[in-house]
Amino acid sequence: MKKNRAFLKWAGGKYPLVEDIRRHLPPGDCLVEPFVGAGSVFLNTEFDRYHLADINNDLINLYNIVKTRTAAFIRDAQRLFNAEGNTSEVYYARRIAFNASRDSYERALLFLYLNRHGYNGLCRYNLRGEFNVPFGRYRKPYFPEAELLWFAERAQNATFVCESYDVTLRNAQTGSVVYCDPPYAPLSATANFTAYHTNSFSLREQQHLAELATQLAQESGIPVLISNHDTVLTREWYQAAELHVVKARRSISRSISGRTQVDELLALFS
Repeated sequence: MKKNRAFLKWAGGKYPLVEDIRRHLPPGDCLVEPFVGAGSVFLNTEFDRYHLADINNDLINLYNIVKTRTAAFIRDAQRLFNAEGNTSEVYYARRIAFNASRDSYERALLFLYLNRHGYNGLCRYNLRGEFNVPFGRYRKPYFPEAELLWFAERAQNATFVCESYDVTLRNAQTGSVVYCDPPYAPLSATANFTAYHTNSFSLREQQHLAELATQLAQESGIPVLISNHDTVLTREWYQAAELHVVKARRSISRSISGRTQVDELLALFS
């Protein structure tokens, strides 16, 4: 199976690790993802069904619109991708419009625009819930038409829901396989990356996720694969799992030289 890219740019996206993840995902009828993000694992696996969740309502709203209104969405979104739209003035005006909008279709269009024109695929909100990623200054942002079409095709076998990871895990059905890509634990005490959403993902939640994964595998026979940084803490949390170490590029740096290889863990609870 060839690798297919997501239509969103996504900091920490799993496209580079897709082959490693596929290798360690057990078979099942349905893939459950509590942190779907850009959806690279969903787009590059072949399960009969998918239950894809995220706490970011804008992301889930976008996915449901791409799934159900594909042609209209592509037509309307493409109009935002031109030279006139690729200036800081227009970007910040559209960011204000996005934060003020209560129209789900308009928010979906602007979310895609902000994602491709904003800095480095970041998706970040302030404490008031306002999207606050700065302008990215790209020469010509790419309009991902082919990737949108592929996503929409795959999405016909998927359900997208906005809910917390613990709800998703507790609702997993027998025959499912779970893949979790939580916001990564910091590599050190000083390296804590800004939260992906208004809710930060605390160390206690990291530990709670591992506890839920252990419980799901042992009590319900539902395997859970979790990816995270390879640290002393993650190894402690994942001691009930089979651990696989993989190399991955991890950085929010613009320059290639700022992107270094770090060890990541794939922890399989089964």
